[in-house]
Amino acid sequence: MKKTLFVLAGVLVVASMLLAACQPKPTPTPTAAPATEAPTQAPTEAPTQPAAGKVQIRWFVGLGTGTNPDQVAVQEEVVKDFNASQDKIELVLEVVPYDSARDTLSTEIASGNGPDIVGPVGWGGTNFFYGQWLDLAPLIQETGYDVSQFDPGLVKAQVTTEGQLGLPFAVFPAAVYYVPKMFDEAGLNYPPAKYGDKYVMPDGTEKPWDWNTVAEIARLLTLDAKGKNATEAGFDRNSIVQVGYVPQWQHAMHMAGFWGAGAADFFDADHNAIIPEPAKQAWTWYFNGIWGDQPFIANGALAGSPEFGAGNVFNAGKAAMAVTHFWYTCCLADFKNAGNEFQLGVLPANPNDGKVHGRVDADTFRIWKGTQHPKEAFEVLTYLVGPAVKKLAPTYGALPARAEDQQPFLDAKSADYPFVKSWQPLLDGLAYPDVPSAEGWMPNLNEAWNRVGAFGDLMANDGTIDLAQEIEKLRQDLDVIFKK
Repeated sequence: MKKTLFVLAGVLVVASMLLAACQPKPTPTPTAAPATEAPTQAPTEAPTQPAAGKVQIRWFVGLGTGTNPDQVAVQEEVVKDFNASQDKIELVLEVVPYDSARDTLSTEIASGNGPDIVGPVGWGGTNFFYGQWLDLAPLIQETGYDVSQFDPGLVKAQVTTEGQLGLPFAVFPAAVYYVPKMFDEAGLNYPPAKYGDKYVMPDGTEKPWDWNTVAEIARLLTLDAKGKNATEAGFDRNSIVQVGYVPQWQHAMHMAGFWGAGAADFFDADHNAIIPEPAKQAWTWYFNGIWGDQPFIANGALAGSPEFGAGNVFNAGKAAMAVTHFWYTCCLADFKNAGNEFQLGVLPANPNDGKVHGRVDADTFRIWKGTQHPKEAFEVLTYLVGPAVKKLAPTYGALPARAEDQQPFLDAKSADYPFVKSWQPLLDGLAYPDVPSAEGWMPNLNEAWNRVGAFGDLMANDGTIDLAQEIEKLRQDLDVIFKK
């Protein structure tokens, strides 16, 4: 009998996430990722009682990726492999459709019948169950589990005020995607490919690779219908045909993260709202990039237009640079089919502190703190992030966290995009995870996230606002939201 439980809530049509790294969160126009349809699962028998002498561990899938039929089949293989590898634990797979997963898990936890393991899931899905996850640190210490197999920064990225909530599994670092042809036509050098390198201007002068330098060259890469760049006299901002930069599918919280502000920085111990300085800096840079005298970012209307890809601006071939994640390689079919090519550069630093503040989208597995079998659940978890990676990572479209497991993923990407000279800038981005995460927990998370998203929409669509006043209004609104 298959040890798989499908929980149904009728016929599904959901806006599913692009990849494992993309967790449920609202995104401001024009940066919303395309929706896809999730398959309806057919019910199967619920799992039987555990085999004699074995501890049954339930693995809940549905808060993130893992629910399409091909993925379920691979996950069932992993369950079979694990159960055959030892004789003390019986692993059972429980697959729940994405759109009902939160409600289902909430009900199970409230009834005291929560699953032992949940995942793959990112911060977005995790945060809806804040306070429900087991701190793994005691189990890591007790078992002597070797965390040195992972990048220390990725291990630290799974630490919150509640403890070590997960281990690195699937990671999606960020980098600068750029179009060499556009740089060549503008007579500009390419973005640096190594962290610490300077950017070389056309006259040979070197500048730090930071967001100010990105803005400077992005203006030169922004063109109107007559071919004038944003710095030239007579440039027509109302007929832009190419922009120098796009924050591809970035929520305003993500923008803040790339300047050094994580979600935990937006409130204090008493839940008073704070707008951290790096967030103000990031949003001012973005707003000026759209509405300043020399624009280099498309406004909401332009970015959302069919010509600019209905939000997927870089894929439409309308942007010279984009900062986005490794998962974005999922969404470049139009770009590639049009004969375009991209290369990769490293992330810019915050010009105010000189530091690179990266972002690593990550999926992993959590153990419910109410589990009756924490040791056995931890054994399963280490199997999922260890031996099972070779099967799970490809079906999730994920880059494994461990360097030794990454080559098959990179080979597949090179086959898809043979013109990419090196994926190293993305891999090097793993050393710059956002700690605290831009997608971390905030009080009254969903409402708070939506409010910041609405502020992002406002910046993209209304150049007449007083930005400082709107930021203060945002703080006041968040203060109310956090204290509800």
